[in-house]
Amino acid sequence: MDPRSEVLLRQAELFQGRLLLAGPPADDLLGQLPAAVGWSWHAGEQQLLDRRFGGRCSFGVAPVPGEFDAAVLFLPKSRELTDYLLQTLAARLNGRPLYLVGEKRAGVERAARQLAGFGRARKLDSARHCQLWQVMVEQAPAAPELDALAHHFTLELADGPLQVISLPGVFSHGRLDVGSALLLEHLDDIPSGRVLDFGCGAGILGATLKRRYPQSNLLLLDVDAFAIESSRRTLAANGLEAEVIAGDGIDAAPRHLAAIVSNPPFHQGVHTSYRASEALIERAAEHLVSGGELRLVANAFLRYPPLVEQHLGPCHTLAERDGFRIYRAVRP
Repeated sequence: MDPRSEVLLRQAELFQGRLLLAGPPADDLLGQLPAAVGWSWHAGEQQLLDRRFGGRCSFGVAPVPGEFDAAVLFLPKSRELTDYLLQTLAARLNGRPLYLVGEKRAGVERAARQLAGFGRARKLDSARHCQLWQVMVEQAPAAPELDALAHHFTLELADGPLQVISLPGVFSHGRLDVGSALLLEHLDDIPSGRVLDFGCGAGILGATLKRRYPQSNLLLLDVDAFAIESSRRTLAANGLEAEVIAGDGIDAAPRHLAAIVSNPPFHQGVHTSYRASEALIERAAEHLVSGGELRLVANAFLRYPPLVEQHLGPCHTLAERDGFRIYRAVRP
């Protein structure tokens, strides 16, 4: 059981009515709270919860409609996303309680200060290195509009300006990160056919690839619902069409790909994990056709070349700058 869930269950008498769990971990909490439903923006966790508690956890950038007696927000890592989620939940809870639970090192005390805008907040419990806070929503705010929270910016690229729409919680929200900037300069000679942008974020790489290789069947994949929505908006803003897929890791991608291009993710919550990137390298060959290519950007200190050569083939460094490297490998 996730320690945040354990803290909730120490106060189980508070959570017996119709309850919305926002961002719940993939544990047995829904089983312990039979009147609760979940709202997840993490495709992997939603899939696990749906497998165990079919139909009780939705996926997307907005909660399921309906009335709730209370809601619990499991603190996400992004401050901007936290603000959107708290506003969204509070807008549905006039005169009812809103709870916030999170790890101390994730900044739950800081986030709890945001509850003051809805009423008088109080800490209910502190255990398992986590805290549980409550606020009675005295005056519900207006439901926030995602459009108003999106960052719109323009990238001046070699083949013309690219419009980008980034939503709260998306990697490198509102700006172009250094690794992607380097990769954008090294997208020449991508094999034609079915091309995957793995970990698409706001859709910058995917939109650039589709514009540069319009005949390719482009797919974008990410685990995060806000990234999926950002990518769809970025594609639309540039008059481009591509398939956007929600899925947790490379196993969610289709087979018979001509190329996989990625600035792979490695952060999960307050913990650092390279598992998604390593799994991509380890199983890329299963998804690529013969002659298909993996091209990715990574921190130079990560020992990816031996892993690439073990599972795919010779690893070539195309470029290096600002602590990042572009790697290329081709399936035999």
